[in-house]
Amino acid sequence: MTIRVLIVDDSGFFRHRIEEMLSGDKRIEVVGTAVNGREAVDLARTLRPDVITMDVEMPQLNGIEAVRIIMRDCPTNVLMLSSLTYEGARITLDALDAGAADYLPKDIRVWMDKSQSIKSQLIDRIVALGASRRFRPGAVFEHRYPRSTAQPGSSRVFRSDGVTPAEAVGRRAPTPPPGAAVAGNARAPAPAARPAPRPDLPRSPALRQSSGGEDNTPPTSNPTRVRFPDCRLVVIGSSTGGPAALQQVLTALPADFPYPILLVQHMPKTFTQVFAERLHQQCRIDVKEAEDGDRLRPGLALLAPGGLQMMIDPKQGDRVRILVGDEKLTYKPSVDVTYASAARTFGSKVLGVILTGMGADGCDGARLLKREGATLWAQNRESCTIYGMPQAVVNAGLADEILALDDIGPLLARNRLN
Repeated sequence: MTIRVLIVDDSGFFRHRIEEMLSGDKRIEVVGTAVNGREAVDLARTLRPDVITMDVEMPQLNGIEAVRIIMRDCPTNVLMLSSLTYEGARITLDALDAGAADYLPKDIRVWMDKSQSIKSQLIDRIVALGASRRFRPGAVFEHRYPRSTAQPGSSRVFRSDGVTPAEAVGRRAPTPPPGAAVAGNARAPAPAARPAPRPDLPRSPALRQSSGGEDNTPPTSNPTRVRFPDCRLVVIGSSTGGPAALQQVLTALPADFPYPILLVQHMPKTFTQVFAERLHQQCRIDVKEAEDGDRLRPGLALLAPGGLQMMIDPKQGDRVRILVGDEKLTYKPSVDVTYASAARTFGSKVLGVILTGMGADGCDGARLLKREGATLWAQNRESCTIYGMPQAVVNAGLADEILALDDIGPLLARNRLN
């Protein structure tokens, strides 16, 4: 099934460069381009693309406001393009709060380079988001207020106009007939293709239930039956969709949460600094970007800094080391590295949680954790933006529980005294 992409950028160079990169991939079709946020909203309603690439700073309507309207009227996976500055990171996180799914750095020197690196990153993200179930029929999109602005236990859905997710999905404009005129620089959309059947997934031997029927997706655990492990450390890994997922999990925790937490989110350096500051403002627990020598303590979440690796000091098991690590590693920070370090130091006393994200980072580390008798929770397919990292852990038979995102934070909070 072809992934239909709308490109939004006020820069002619970037519109052309993105289209040039995407046009050589047979899985992708560029169905339109827009030069500002207002045009992007109109084309999103009319063309109903699978993925939108969105610039942040644009005339008439900026990227963040455009994302908010698109999420309200015609929910679509949006890939933001933004600078690596502190301000660019802050704005990008605002866009993720508004409902965008992922982002790529917008460094013109990198995009002008003829190397395949940025092209591969762009295509990989487009393909993953295009295959995501996040906004397919039957999916529910909810964006919650931070717990700092909602009552404990609230599940209030964030929408600027009070529209419910079901109503918003119902507002999607019908696909225009072939040949119909559309606004902006757009191609007439092809007739909607029948969704390709999802390949069967191998059943995880770690699961205690049978999914039954034709759908071999492993079943989601019943949260009322989940037994909280005897642990001394919680380690959470995530990537695409992770910022919103981590916010939802961590804002559910009480100030007296009795375990230290290590967070590994795939992000560049400037972004992890801003993200840690934002989480600290939103959460009841303390959150900070980890520094070399930071001490593990209950109620403190340490976020691995972008571009570096976070490990537990083998000589002082209550402190973290922040190191450059192996240059051959794809991910910096890497969930595998932190999981492996936790396995060596805390053994069975670790609760590893793997959340939404592309790829399989965390699977090798999870295997080491399981070898030591640790417990692994994986986010379920339905609540993931990208079911990649959790899927790798589940398919390897390493997940003790498969949980909806809505249940993970409350389970941690509910079982904090066990």
